[in-house]
Amino acid sequence: MATELILQQTPDDADFLGKREQLAAARATLAERESELTQLRTRLKAFESRYLRQVGILYADLDDIEARIAEREVDLYDSDSARERAEEARQRAQETHDAAFGQAHEPEAVEAPPSLKTLFREVARRIHPDFARDDEEQRYFTLLMARANHAYSRGDAETLQRLLDDQIEIDAPANSERASAEFLRAARQLQHVRRDIAILEAEKHTLLSSEIAHLYIESEAAEREHRDLLTELATSLREQIAEAQYRLDFTDRQVRAQKR
Repeated sequence: MATELILQQTPDDADFLGKREQLAAARATLAERESELTQLRTRLKAFESRYLRQVGILYADLDDIEARIAEREVDLYDSDSARERAEEARQRAQETHDAAFGQAHEPEAVEAPPSLKTLFREVARRIHPDFARDDEEQRYFTLLMARANHAYSRGDAETLQRLLDDQIEIDAPANSERASAEFLRAARQLQHVRRDIAILEAEKHTLLSSEIAHLYIESEAAEREHRDLLTELATSLREQIAEAQYRLDFTDRQVRAQKR
């Protein structure tokens, strides 16, 4: 019976069903990639917070001591090269401090500008799950709406505009007599979904290429060997801090002796 129905379909009907199947598969892949990327962001964020608490603050302490040593050496040697080294060391110490302690200060919430609110409302009017045509599109609109909410919360007008432009293009009437409006709509949706999959894969590649991701991967490998990489790094840094403090005390004694 199913075979007879397929044979009775026109080529356009078969094309449309094929396009719908491609679209459903692409949407499933997009949802999977979105979930994977969200989980990766969450894991890296949690690891980075732990890294800053256990290791980052120690790097800040070490660089601060090294900067103080370089600054005391200016008093000891009084040369342009010593002053240049001191400036570079202090700048490096400031950067390390900002990296270690910057996350402790959450930015104050800023009210979104009217233009962004208007853009968000227009996007929501077109992709809210309540406006979906079927269950599959409802699930897809739910994903898009989550993306729109995230973009709005971070003031990302570019993403909101792209979501709006996509939906305007999808909803545009067919300008071809051969293709039905629904076929063209599905084709446009498929094109956008495939583009979004490529964007997510590129973002995942960028995340995995970051220094914190490399350290996270090393930490996971160490854990499989029953080692705690961050604890090892912290222990090594405390030893370096003790040695740097000794050099700072020694340099202070040299400066005081020179001034006598």
